[in-house]
Amino acid sequence: MNPTVARLTLRGLLGRRRGALLLVAPALLLIISAIASRSSGDAHDLTVKILGQLDLGTLVPILGLVIGTGVIATEIDDGSIVYLLAKPLPRHRIITTKLAVAIGVTWLVAAVPTLLAGLLLYGTKDGVALGYTVAVLVAGAAYSALFLLLGVVTRHAVVAGLAYALVWESLFGNFVQGARTLSIQQWGRAVAEAVAGDTAIGADVSLGAAVPLLLVVTVAATVLASVKLAGLTLASEE
Repeated sequence: MNPTVARLTLRGLLGRRRGALLLVAPALLLIISAIASRSSGDAHDLTVKILGQLDLGTLVPILGLVIGTGVIATEIDDGSIVYLLAKPLPRHRIITTKLAVAIGVTWLVAAVPTLLAGLLLYGTKDGVALGYTVAVLVAGAAYSALFLLLGVVTRHAVVAGLAYALVWESLFGNFVQGARTLSIQQWGRAVAEAVAGDTAIGADVSLGAAVPLLLVVTVAATVLASVKLAGLTLASEE
């Protein structure tokens, strides 16, 4: 990890507009949770719906998309990445540094609010709050790596990321059985189930499949992004 790259990436990511945008999702989650905690309905079902469907199913992918693409896509689009690539710095270190920043910010704005929301809604009972928090941690890392890769390989990273998060995961992943196996959201649910127990949180993918797939996606996306970035360097030099 390179401290200079990390500092510049963090500064660009948390600019005035994007920084404010990143606060909207966690604030929305906490407001909804605070209101729902006063409801007279079934607290467990309400918690699973808010943390499972709204948070892990919608807000976390969107945050991962904004952050994962934001750490590099803007630099590639405006050409400022050339100044970074001109430095005698291994390209894989640039990618891993930016990924570390993306994961750290995603955890801060997604995992911490998830834990607070879970405690507001259901306390520490059944390990539900902890289960979904761990799910957001692992899913957030995978989303960050995947969307960072999209930011490197295409100028339409946001569109491609939305297509994956909203169409594939939210639509096909929730209604087509076979598609759930290839869903970061469902892999996160499997981890949540393992932490909290299958009586508290249900998942459609086994933990034995979810953990390797999370690792494969995160590592493969990082490697491919490094290779692609190295290709951009060669092209600029030619």
